[in-house]
Amino acid sequence: MMRAAKTALRWWPLAILALAVLAAVFAPWLAPYDPNQQNLLGRLRPPGTTSRSFHYLLGSDELGRDLLSRAIHGARVSLVVAFASVVLSGTLGTALGMIAAYRRGWIEMIVMRVVDVFLSIPAVLLAIITVAVLGPSLLNVILVLALTRWPRYARVAYGQTLSVVNMPYVKLAALMGAGAWRILLRHILPNIVGAVSVVATLEFGLMILFEAGLSFLGLGVQPPTASWGAMLSTGRNYVSTAWWVATLPGFCLFVLVLAVNLTGDAVRDRLDPRLR
Repeated sequence: MMRAAKTALRWWPLAILALAVLAAVFAPWLAPYDPNQQNLLGRLRPPGTTSRSFHYLLGSDELGRDLLSRAIHGARVSLVVAFASVVLSGTLGTALGMIAAYRRGWIEMIVMRVVDVFLSIPAVLLAIITVAVLGPSLLNVILVLALTRWPRYARVAYGQTLSVVNMPYVKLAALMGAGAWRILLRHILPNIVGAVSVVATLEFGLMILFEAGLSFLGLGVQPPTASWGAMLSTGRNYVSTAWWVATLPGFCLFVLVLAVNLTGDAVRDRLDPRLR
C-alpha cells in the first residue's frame, strides 16, 4: 500500500504534464466552444450555468466567453512559448559555453563577460524592456525569453566542459586528428547533456511564468488570443464579483508549474549519482 502511494506521488507530475500537452495539441477538438466566441447575455456567469446555447462548465468571462475553452487554448500558448524558448536558449547557451571552455583565450573572456553582464540584470526587467521595444507578439516573446535566459545554460555548459575537456579520451581524439566540432559534439556534449537537461526542466516552468507575467502586463500574447496571464489580468477586475475568472487560470498556472518543477527535481535526482 505504501509503495503504491509512493509510486503514485512520483508519477503524478508527469501525468499532469502529459494532460497539459494533450490539451495543447488537441485544443480545437477538446474545447467545447470557440475560445473567442462572445455571448454578452451570458457575461460573468458562474460555473455550471447556461445562457442561450452555452453551457458554462467553469463559468464565463466579461464578454461571455467560455472559460474552459479559453483555459484549454491558453495551455497551448504557455507550452509553445516555454518549449520554443527553452530549445532556443538551451541550444545557444550550451554551444557558447562549450566553445568558450574548449577554445579558452579571448573567446572565453568575451563569452563569459557577456554572461556576467546578462546575469547581473534581472531577467524579468530585461524581458519587459526588450518586449516593450520590439512590440508584443508571440514570436517576440519567444525570442526575448530565449535571448535573456541563455546565460544560465552557458555557465553550466562552461563548467561541465572544463571538467571533461582534459579527460584522456578527449585528448586522444584530438591527437588522432578529430576536429573541434567533432570533439565537442561526439565526446563532450554527451557527457554534459545531463546537467544541461536539469537546467532545461527547471527553466521550462520559469518560462511559463515569464510568459504569463508578460501577458498579464499586456506585453505578451495579444487579445483575443487566449493566454493564462491575460485571463488573470482581466480577472483581477472582477475578483469580488466573479472570482472564477481569475481563479481558473491561476490554478492552471500553479498546477502546471508545480508539476514541471517536481519533474525537474526528479530528473536532477536521477542524473546526479550523489543524490541516489
